[in-house]
Amino acid sequence: MDVSWTLWVLTILGLSALIAVDFFIGRKPHDVSTKEAGIWTVVWIALAVIFGIGLLVFGETKASGEFFAGFITEKSLSVDNLFVFVLIMAKFSVPSHLQQRVLLIGVLIALVLRAIFIAAGAAVIANFSWVFYIFGAFLIYTAWKLIQEARADEEEEEFEENRLLKSIEHRFGVADKYHGTKLFIQNNGKRVLTPLMVVMLAIGTTDVLFALDSIPAIFGLTQDPYIVFTANAFALMGLRQLYFLIGGLLKKLVHLSYGLSVILGFIGVKLVLHALHESGVHVPEISIPFSLSVICGVLVITTVTSLIASKKQAAAEAGETKTAGSADEESKSISG
Repeated sequence: MDVSWTLWVLTILGLSALIAVDFFIGRKPHDVSTKEAGIWTVVWIALAVIFGIGLLVFGETKASGEFFAGFITEKSLSVDNLFVFVLIMAKFSVPSHLQQRVLLIGVLIALVLRAIFIAAGAAVIANFSWVFYIFGAFLIYTAWKLIQEARADEEEEEFEENRLLKSIEHRFGVADKYHGTKLFIQNNGKRVLTPLMVVMLAIGTTDVLFALDSIPAIFGLTQDPYIVFTANAFALMGLRQLYFLIGGLLKKLVHLSYGLSVILGFIGVKLVLHALHESGVHVPEISIPFSLSVICGVLVITTVTSLIASKKQAAAEAGETKTAGSADEESKSISG
């Protein structure tokens, strides 16, 4: 898709305007209700759909298909981010009424960092087509690693600060408590960070780790930087509302890692086939419509099986609790 600098500028201005509106609406710290989160989640998804249809009408059918495939992939991968966001919120004991502000700024930082990643990735791909082999192999490895982690019976995870975050805290110092929405305060004559600023940086910089697999994944669906950027932007901008909407549902998505591993593995194979094709080897290439159907199919199956498994587990736990309660009553009656 041939994108002029004018369209790039208009797109960035349009996205900035949407972010400004989102910030203006959520500028006052408050507890986000499920209803509010649901409405704005629908709004962001609707905006992404309108943008995709706009590409179909004013651009190309291929570009529209690539955008929707990329958007759905990035959206599904971003749900995995929410697990870490929950750990970060718990780690820093973020007050509930400040969480929406944390996510807004944190996601904005993540968007800027991803834009840098996308620009770098596009430049590398334009000059070195063999990088598709590396991207493909990395995604297949990541898929295998996700399955291993999902199968491992590990203890509850805890967020651990990265080196960049630790160095920032050491350099500037951190206040011992939250001070409303302030990001810096004066403490004994020294300007220090507030915990709110630290957790915002934690959200934004941690997303870079997720970008290491999500950026190669979307480049496996399209090599158009414009589509890659806009798909990432729309997927990330609705993440804040999604956090509050499905926060309680996250623990029920027990098969999500398996679904994401299948998607990443599938795209990894697609990248390797594309690399072979670019090298002159006659191999079949996977089309965007087929990719889109596989991605959507995997997500639907994963969600359904997760909810069924969670329901069975809840019923089993309820049965065990009831049995234990009956045993206690029987023991009391015998001793009485």
